[in-house]
Amino acid sequence: MAERGARLLLSLFCLTIIVLHAEKGSAVRNFSPFRFSTEPSDTLAVRGAPTLLNCSAHSESPAKIEWKKDGSFLSLASDDRRQVLAEGSLLISSVVHSKHNKPDEGVYQCVATIDNLGTIISRTARVNVAGIPRYLSQPEAASVRLGDSHMLNCEVNPDLVSFIRWEQNKELVELDQRVFTLPSGALVISNATEADAGLYRCVIDNAGPTKTSEEAEIQILPESGEERTLEFLLEPQHVYKAIGESVLLPCVVTGYPTAYVTWMHKDQLIEYSKGRFEVLGGGSLRIFNLTEEDAGVYSCVADNTNGSIEAQTELTLKASPQFLKKPANIYAHEATDIIFECEVTGSPAPTIKWVKNGDAVIPSDYFKIIKEQNLQVLGLVKSDEGFYQCLAENDAGNVQAGAQLIILDQDVAIPSPPPTSLTHATTDRLMPGSRGGAGPTPSAPRDVVASLVSTRFIKLTWRLPAEPHGDDVTYSVYYSLEDNNRERIVNTSRPGEMQVTIQNLMPDTKYSFRVVAHNRNGPGESSVPLTVATQPEVQVPGPAPNLQAVVTSPSTVSLSWDMPLTGEIQNYKIYYMEKGMDSEQDLDVNTLSYTMTGLKKFTEYSFRVVAYNKHGPGVSTEDISVRTYSDVPSAPPQNMTVEVLNSKSIMVRWQPPPADAQNGEITGYKIRYRKGTRKSEAAEITSGSQLYQLIDGLQRGTEYMLRVSAITVNGTGPATDWTTAETFESDLDETTVPDVPSSLHVRPLVNSIVVSWTPPENQDIVVRGYTIGYGIGSPHAQTIKVDYKQRYYTIENLNPSSHYVITLKAFNNVGEGIPVYESAITRPQSDPIDPDVDLYELFHAPYTPVPDPLPMLPPVGVQASVLSHDTIKVTWADNSLPKNQKITDARYYTVRWKTNIPANTKFKVANTTTLTHTVTGLKPNTLYEFSVMVTKGRRTSTWSMTAHGTTFETIPSSAPKDVTVVSKEGQPRTIIVNWQPPSEANGKITGYIIYYSTDVNAEVHDWVIEPVVGNRLTHQIQDLTLDTTYYFKIQARNSKGMGPMSDAVQFRTPKAESSDKMANDQAPGILLKAGRPSVQEQGFGSVGKTDMSGTGDNHILVIVIIVSVGAFTIILVVVGAFLCTRRTTTQQKKKRAACKSANGSHKYKGNSKDLKPPDLWIHHERLELKPIDKSPEPNPVMTDTPIPRTSQDITPVDGSMDPMLQRRNSYRGHESEDSMSTLAGRRGMRPKMMMPFDAQPPQPVISAHPIHSLDNHHHHYHLGSLASPTRSYLHHQSSTRSIATPISHLDRAESTESVRNTPSADMHPPSGQPSCTTDLSETDISYHSSAAEEEPAFSTPTAHVRPTHPLKSFAVPAIPAHPMYDSAALPSTPLLSQTGPHSVKTASIGTLGRTRTPMPVIVPSAPDVSESSRLHEDAGSNYETDELTEEMAHLEGLMKDLNAITTA
Repeated sequence: MAERGARLLLSLFCLTIIVLHAEKGSAVRNFSPFRFSTEPSDTLAVRGAPTLLNCSAHSESPAKIEWKKDGSFLSLASDDRRQVLAEGSLLISSVVHSKHNKPDEGVYQCVATIDNLGTIISRTARVNVAGIPRYLSQPEAASVRLGDSHMLNCEVNPDLVSFIRWEQNKELVELDQRVFTLPSGALVISNATEADAGLYRCVIDNAGPTKTSEEAEIQILPESGEERTLEFLLEPQHVYKAIGESVLLPCVVTGYPTAYVTWMHKDQLIEYSKGRFEVLGGGSLRIFNLTEEDAGVYSCVADNTNGSIEAQTELTLKASPQFLKKPANIYAHEATDIIFECEVTGSPAPTIKWVKNGDAVIPSDYFKIIKEQNLQVLGLVKSDEGFYQCLAENDAGNVQAGAQLIILDQDVAIPSPPPTSLTHATTDRLMPGSRGGAGPTPSAPRDVVASLVSTRFIKLTWRLPAEPHGDDVTYSVYYSLEDNNRERIVNTSRPGEMQVTIQNLMPDTKYSFRVVAHNRNGPGESSVPLTVATQPEVQVPGPAPNLQAVVTSPSTVSLSWDMPLTGEIQNYKIYYMEKGMDSEQDLDVNTLSYTMTGLKKFTEYSFRVVAYNKHGPGVSTEDISVRTYSDVPSAPPQNMTVEVLNSKSIMVRWQPPPADAQNGEITGYKIRYRKGTRKSEAAEITSGSQLYQLIDGLQRGTEYMLRVSAITVNGTGPATDWTTAETFESDLDETTVPDVPSSLHVRPLVNSIVVSWTPPENQDIVVRGYTIGYGIGSPHAQTIKVDYKQRYYTIENLNPSSHYVITLKAFNNVGEGIPVYESAITRPQSDPIDPDVDLYELFHAPYTPVPDPLPMLPPVGVQASVLSHDTIKVTWADNSLPKNQKITDARYYTVRWKTNIPANTKFKVANTTTLTHTVTGLKPNTLYEFSVMVTKGRRTSTWSMTAHGTTFETIPSSAPKDVTVVSKEGQPRTIIVNWQPPSEANGKITGYIIYYSTDVNAEVHDWVIEPVVGNRLTHQIQDLTLDTTYYFKIQARNSKGMGPMSDAVQFRTPKAESSDKMANDQAPGILLKAGRPSVQEQGFGSVGKTDMSGTGDNHILVIVIIVSVGAFTIILVVVGAFLCTRRTTTQQKKKRAACKSANGSHKYKGNSKDLKPPDLWIHHERLELKPIDKSPEPNPVMTDTPIPRTSQDITPVDGSMDPMLQRRNSYRGHESEDSMSTLAGRRGMRPKMMMPFDAQPPQPVISAHPIHSLDNHHHHYHLGSLASPTRSYLHHQSSTRSIATPISHLDRAESTESVRNTPSADMHPPSGQPSCTTDLSETDISYHSSAAEEEPAFSTPTAHVRPTHPLKSFAVPAIPAHPMYDSAALPSTPLLSQTGPHSVKTASIGTLGRTRTPMPVIVPSAPDVSESSRLHEDAGSNYETDELTEEMAHLEGLMKDLNAITTA
């Protein structure tokens, strides 16, 4: 039993521990609902009567309700007149109000409090008490005509208007739409009837004792029929109303005939059918349920047959504050920062106040209002708990909303998810699971020191705690003002970081700092507090207060300001800048005011003032902007032109005065004109936006003088010079249709046809325009009309290779004239045509029109003078003018200009009556072309010669684009920044500046700068910090300055060094990459080098390949020697006889049977050897057919040559991108040689060898992508005939000149009688590799032809002996450039990317024989067929073995 009791006690104890632990872990208090369900509202009380202010609060526990009046609590304990009801409302049983005692009038507010929770306050409500009734004016007797309107005034205290009622003959007047009261209390009687006669009085009721006005008698008179002028008895006045209310706009009109009243809102007629609008008494407008759209100007227009009158008023709407975002409840820990958000709208803009538990929050270092509405609380302490309310108020009302703040214990986690109102640093620290784990916490961080102290920031560093109890240790720094318990917190950015910078401190102030370490189990011990004082700050002047700028004239502004509070002021500097300009101007003054003079008229300027003391410049004031007054224009309109349209009208055109001479907004233009030299003038005025005017009603054949002036609100500016124009004696005939156009020409393109024409020969008939018809086979499918001035048109969107019929007709108001026809066939789709053809230049005047009796001469001497980056002045001369170049007639000039970038840019034109024109608005650093045409009456010249001008450069107007940042492979501390030039460079980019920083909000001077030259679009930045976010900006520079910066691009460096990088850092001299290096790693010239690093298997594979290739090479040489020794004695004798004869001829005999050789043997039967991936022909014919062979005697190599050199390959591969052998070598595979037949005539390369085969064909073989050889050379015969031969695009590495200038290796002198023997091997293609061979990176390839079996060789005749050169180099002969008609292209055979030392070949001289004789001399150079077949089969087997080795 005792054992059971012990177990029970133990169980109860464990259960208690578990419950206590659970309560501790879940000790998060819930937010308490606490708000107002009813709030007081504005009330108009009556003296002596009771009044009630409602208020009730909603909460879980009872709340104590109190009242404030004018900000002070009411003491109601001993007040028998005022009491708080049970639900919280305030009742005033009898309102007291007198002239000197107004205890009940004021602003009331309800305050609700719950002990140990907090306090909230309601919105405010104003109580007004109606005054003692008194009449300021009495109704007056009057006589009213039947059907007319009348108004009876009754002016009382404004607060008593709502208590007014009207009586007629002591009976209540029934109000309706005909009889109604106005907001002022007046009674309006409209459309008076006999029943309206009687005695009227105004009564004030329900506001204390009833008070009655004097009686006024209204008599109704019959309508006499006499006209009475319209007049307003009452005009509408400016009204202020709140949205949602109703308004009455009075408009009472009298007069006869009875007026019809209409209302306009924003120049739009009001439609009364919408429902919200109502007209009372035929004139006054009532609007219900006002909305924002109802605000604005209203016009009341009264009309009758005698005239009209108009009155205007403005309706201004107010909107009470409304919450867009209310504060939200927040959980937080001590020492953290929070933000209560509050967003309010209203009209006028509401002001916002914050209260905490009913008391106003005063902004300080720890309570800050941010973004004008939100409340930020820094360094929370336990006493900050409670209810916070946002109060918004404007003229239309006030509202409030609140939220609760709960401070949790440090060991209690924030409920998930954390509130969005927490600041970033706080959120990082208070994420769920960041505390509360079981286990040991860190000890205190050691050696906390201030490593850097400034005026406004301090940098702290420390060492790891002695007992961190974990790896991922983070730190929090708590700091506060000395002797202040309100701490703030800053967290380190990542685990393990043991430094932090505290910013936004106050100068010359002591702060206390302590550091706490955190591990996965929670916060540890705090370090000992460290007290540090910031440095004092130099006292420079503050901003000059009360800066004001007053415009006193169109060119002067008076500035004034007060003296700053801090420091002794030495002088002031005024900075001012014209709006739109880039740089400020400044001047020094010693007074507190200054008058700026010489400013531009009607121009906006910004001003600011900086005070100076002995320490230097102080803080600048905010910019203040003003616009100088307008004035009359100081310059006449520009480019005025006059065009005579017919015998009675003249068209005048112009452009506004220069922008800096307008001196205000142009409101209109005045055109003055007079007949001849008469002094009397007529004038016409246009609007400010109209730049032309038709002057009609003129006399025929009369000379008129015209001029134009601009008008502002200040008056009329200067006028242009008088311009003379003479109307026609007679108008053109328009009684008949125009004649047929004198010519029609078409120019077909692929998808369009350009049509050009000339006008009819008879120019006495009016032409209004032209009609173009076109279609396939018929001209009536499509119709286009163009202006009468147009002389060309492009018909687009046509089908290629289609037959179109085109017709052209001139037309006027009578109809269309006789058509002219033309047909054209569009070009086929494959036809080449320049897409950038400027059709205007091509067709602007392709055919001469019918000339006038005196054709106009085009202007001459056109010059373009560049004035700035966007302005060019064009000048010219007119040979048809007198020598003084004075214009006395009505001619005008048309200037056109364009730029060719982009190519399809259209011309812009402007007219002028002078010999100069200034073109503005051009693009910087752009070439423009200009031409001029003169027009006089109906005569027009052709365009002048063009002049060109390039605008000046200016700073770039756009930033570099497409900025990207990438990490460099294998180097995590290095990044590569790439970008593209600015789209608007405005000049040649001379450089770039790269800015980078870890703080995107840092000042520009705090960013690190990397300059880059202008022709670079990429840059490397090294030695960056790992796992750090950087921000990059780029700025372009040209000769004029710096352009704007690009947007910041974010990039975060990797977290750790890569393994390769660390290995390289440990052993920098060892290459550790396995396998073949990439092209970038090897570079040019390293194709043939074998990478000696890698695994043991790779070493074995390389050794096997080397041994195999070497063995095959030896076998190949032995077999070749064996073949040569097997020749018959007769054949050898014939060979020797032929070789010994200096003038003898070679003997040939074709093999009667084609044998299939290995696919690496090369035939030159009109074939070209090329890599399959790089064919220089557009459409080569590829074939794998067997290769026919020819025979020819070849001179043996000099016997003194090194035997190793004889065995080596005679070709050295070129390490280029186009080399098939290089690609094959990189891929470890043997390239397949394809034999494309020449689809087009041969294209010889720079180096060519004459070859004569037995079939008298000229055979060619290509060098592939390689050019002329330079290492070893073949002697060949040179012809004196030359022929221009195109160079293959694959043979682009070198030129003929490079071949001739290449130093040649010395050769052994040939003997007088060239020796002839047979080489022992076929054309050698070796697969040899040697890492010891170090060749130059850009070695030019060497092509060699080695003597082989006569049926399998390249037949190359020798050339005469050359002079001898002494050198230690290999014996060789220079390869001369071949320009003769019989040329070949040297072939390059792939060697799998391995380089071989070339073997020189000396080719014997060949006797000169005709090609026809050679066909009969091949009988002596033949082999036995069976013997040859056996040897060929043996070689084929060897080649297969080689293929198997190299492809393994």
